[in-house]
Amino acid sequence: MLTLQKGDSVEVASVTTDAISLDRLLDTEWLLTNERGGYSSSTVVGCNTRRYHGLLIGSLNPPVNRVLGLANCLEMVIFKGKVFELSTFEFNGKFAPKGFTHIKRFRRDTGAHFDFQLDTPDGPIELTKSVYLLGDSDTVAVVYEFKSTGVLAPTDSPTESVEFALRPFAAMRDFHGLQKSYAPLVSKAADNGLSIHHNAPGSSELFLKCCLASCKGDSSVWDNRTEKARAAEPLRLRKDPQWWFNFLYRKDRQRGQDCTEDLWSPGFYKCRIDSPARIVLWADLKAHNAATAGAANSRFDLDCAVKILNKHQNKIVSAAKSRDPKLATLYLAADQFVTKRQFRAAARESDSKPQTTILAGFPWFADWGRDAFIALPGLLLSTGRFDEAKSVLTTFAAAADDGMIPNRFDDYTDSVHFNSIDASLWFIDSAFQYLYATDDSKMFMQDLLPTIRWIVDSYHKGTRFDIHADDDGLITAGNEKLQLTWMDSKYGDVAFTPRYGKAVEINALWYNALSHLGRFYDARDRRTAERYNSMSDKVAASFFRLFWNQPARYLNDCILPDGSADASIRPNQIYAASLAFSPLSLEYQKSVVDTVQNHLLTPYGLRTLSPEDERYKGKYAGPQPERDACYHQGTVWPYLIGPFVQAYLKVNDFSKQSKKDAAGFIEPLLQHMTQDSCLGQISEIFDGDSPQNPKGCIAQAWSIAQLIRAYHLIND
Repeated sequence: MLTLQKGDSVEVASVTTDAISLDRLLDTEWLLTNERGGYSSSTVVGCNTRRYHGLLIGSLNPPVNRVLGLANCLEMVIFKGKVFELSTFEFNGKFAPKGFTHIKRFRRDTGAHFDFQLDTPDGPIELTKSVYLLGDSDTVAVVYEFKSTGVLAPTDSPTESVEFALRPFAAMRDFHGLQKSYAPLVSKAADNGLSIHHNAPGSSELFLKCCLASCKGDSSVWDNRTEKARAAEPLRLRKDPQWWFNFLYRKDRQRGQDCTEDLWSPGFYKCRIDSPARIVLWADLKAHNAATAGAANSRFDLDCAVKILNKHQNKIVSAAKSRDPKLATLYLAADQFVTKRQFRAAARESDSKPQTTILAGFPWFADWGRDAFIALPGLLLSTGRFDEAKSVLTTFAAAADDGMIPNRFDDYTDSVHFNSIDASLWFIDSAFQYLYATDDSKMFMQDLLPTIRWIVDSYHKGTRFDIHADDDGLITAGNEKLQLTWMDSKYGDVAFTPRYGKAVEINALWYNALSHLGRFYDARDRRTAERYNSMSDKVAASFFRLFWNQPARYLNDCILPDGSADASIRPNQIYAASLAFSPLSLEYQKSVVDTVQNHLLTPYGLRTLSPEDERYKGKYAGPQPERDACYHQGTVWPYLIGPFVQAYLKVNDFSKQSKKDAAGFIEPLLQHMTQDSCLGQISEIFDGDSPQNPKGCIAQAWSIAQLIRAYHLIND
């Protein structure tokens, strides 16, 4: 559970490990992020179960071009000849070592913390391993704090020293890939530390530095208030280069992917401990020769780094303005997706400094236009981060082309991709929500309105992918080989849910955009207002005529180019009831909500297809083609709980009973945040069938964003 406390940080979640099966512990993950798109992530027992797990994944071109630098560490404590192993690795179904047997508790706040207890005849050895990821650089601190209890408790009769050994493992590869032992990795001494890089131009560089600080008194508190004298000294790496083979990643195996990797270690650190002590392994990643490793030394101050992390976290929590720990959890989760984008070529003055953007999900997604603007109102407007919201809007607006907002930026270059019909329409909706939240009409009219009008004119007259307004005023686009809506799964040449022609949510968004513009110009330019109002009236009439399925009393999902209707019961129709402007009367909106509730609502969001449909797939599993075929054919998407709650409250006039009902709808997701999958986050998707296990990305921006919006709609 999440606990709010008066200390330096807020505990997001904790797990007492001895009461949970190993398989469950290996399914429970943690995530730390920085503002560059980098992250640190693993399981609550420290065993990496997917290729995307590692202690330091950095971004060479923020927030993309990500490299897995420091993968893991082998850690041992030796006392009177007995070896206690702290690490847990999996090789071909076998665990060696089995450090999970010594973990008593896992906690996450500004860092990830593993509490160990090693039992000896002379008393316990207690220590905490902590992982801290710095916010403004791809730098991680892995900290081992030995407590002043048991063997290391103050005594007049000194006991035999404790020894600690630490062997770091480097991957040094693209975070989507896997490393093999033929990689030409080399190391060299650098600035009281060690540099690891490929023996090839253009590679990344990992700088390692390990330090030991001892406390001679009886205090185990390590902060700037400690008056006890302590010494800090760099530990020398004992060179012993080794390749370790065939680390197994069980999550990759479940996904039908290659699942074994070789990792390289340049050697190990070893020290003696005879009193409470703190060992810190620093790892810093950057492009090779981009700057000297020594320039990073000023960052290697743990107390200062933790203080900065705590200050930032407390600022986020304070913005919630609530004593409800659930809202604090949501705000902290939202913060993990807010990052900076650095354009390599500063073609525009606005590119001269990093711009705010939103990562769609961890561990593998970058910034996507559709996801960003579905998420922006919850992540940034609801949380009062207006300057960052403005930066996201202007970043994407500056990259618009042919009247379209990018669907995504490339993972390795500054090129953009436009294969989305709805990203531009969601941009318009977010831009108007920004205006209503801030009343910043000057910025809106100067920086956003020209792009909004460009989009509307382009969609009306025609742009990429045959996107255009038909004679009836509705937007039509695409063909059977394209996937332009959010239901965009495709494998090879097969688009599993092409939804070409006139899609229901696209035209709900189109009507919403025209209505926003009509309202905006009502008091400013009557002629322009009349133009947009006339267009929206035409769209409303056509929308009802084509999409309303009178016998079934819900909205068809898509109208194909030949005029036939796809009457699949899908969640896309909910937007015709949830958006600020609806082409339907309240009676028909209520019928839509009833249909979605009866056929698609689950404890974790909305199914993408009714279970009564013969195409329904209730389990998301298997190799990539099988998973892609399931992605939008019954799989549950948590982010859809946001528009559903909004529509449900709207058609029930925001009554007390409807708010009580809606609170029940979101409670399972709030519990999921502190109990399952990635602690403090919400998964991308869930199985459609019970028990609806979490799948996909371990942390998804719009899942968090829409839950924040739903929470505020219910409680404000």
